[in-house]
Amino acid sequence: MAQPKGMVVLAYSGGLDTSCILVWLKEQGYDVVAYLANIGQKEDFEAARKKALALGAKKVYIEDISREFVEEFIWPAVQANALYEDRYLLGTALARPCIARKLVEIAQREGAQFVAHGATGKGNDQVRFELTCYALCPKIKVLAPWRLPEFYQRFPGRRELMDYAKKHGIPVPVTPQTPWSMDENLMHISYEAGILENPKVIDHGCPAGVAATGLRGTRGCRQPGDPWGRGRRGVPVKVTNAGDGATRCSALELFVYLNDIAGKHGVGRIDIVENRFIGMKSRGIYETPAGTILYHAHLDIEAFTMDREVRKIKQGLALKFSELVYNGFWHSPECEFLRQCIGRSQEVVVGTVRLSVFKGQVYILGRESPRSLYNEELVRLKEYHRLQSKVTVKQDE
Repeated sequence: MAQPKGMVVLAYSGGLDTSCILVWLKEQGYDVVAYLANIGQKEDFEAARKKALALGAKKVYIEDISREFVEEFIWPAVQANALYEDRYLLGTALARPCIARKLVEIAQREGAQFVAHGATGKGNDQVRFELTCYALCPKIKVLAPWRLPEFYQRFPGRRELMDYAKKHGIPVPVTPQTPWSMDENLMHISYEAGILENPKVIDHGCPAGVAATGLRGTRGCRQPGDPWGRGRRGVPVKVTNAGDGATRCSALELFVYLNDIAGKHGVGRIDIVENRFIGMKSRGIYETPAGTILYHAHLDIEAFTMDREVRKIKQGLALKFSELVYNGFWHSPECEFLRQCIGRSQEVVVGTVRLSVFKGQVYILGRESPRSLYNEELVRLKEYHRLQSKVTVKQDE
């Protein structure tokens, strides 16, 4: 039996990896507190709680952080029109600092010296988790088993993990594993790794008809969705369906509603190769329905209300903001400064946008704003006088 090493709060998903990590940490002499974040994924949280306790967790926290995820992380990204490398709407990158912030909070509440996560050593998430933890609690110690030789040498592949799970009574999936990994939250679903590591492999919809946002299963929807969106200070405050008059006003409700509308029409699915923070290129497939609607709606009303030169500066700030978020620097002083600057720019971004979603596309139909810089009278009068001057010249001839 290993010597007691103290308490660790584990970011626990309930899957094979973190379940094995929970048991392995116990073997090493740690008391384990499991923390599972409800960030909008479809999951049986009570079953996950029972599983963690059965595996020996001293305590299990299941924290619903969906509302703060939308209001404190997604909304600043909407204000920024944040895009990483021109295409990725940062669904995972925004979720990780939100999850890690609660991880640190629980560790402090429990008096734990350690936190742990199941991110691998070749992805972005290890950086995002750890930078957040160190920024919020510099004295915390982070355990990353997939970077520890004593762990990854013992578990060089999935077969060894499965054998370990069976030996220690850890429930293992009885269905065949999908040939890729999937991560889900309110903002998006991502697919990567496995067969998708070959950039020539055609996606064919993974998994067809199963995606939580409904993109693949309902792309054949024949009637366009036609919502009105009203925003203030660059974030939505009300969404109304022009067809049935249904209205959503709270941040979480309207975001879920937009996910449903856009998902039915296959909006927001991309297949890209991106540059990871650690220096390698990675292929990812992302479904971001509500985020895609809001990106287009915000872009439109911002162009309608914001001064041209101010907007040029703000676009540069948004580019830097996107890189910082992707690389895990949400809680850095420079990212906090950028959020304040971008937020200040949004004071004039007020108005209503009408749009339609149909067959994977978002169409802007119209907009109005009390802060509009578009002067219809000026445009009409300038054209009138231009034509009048031509008539006068001809008459003088």
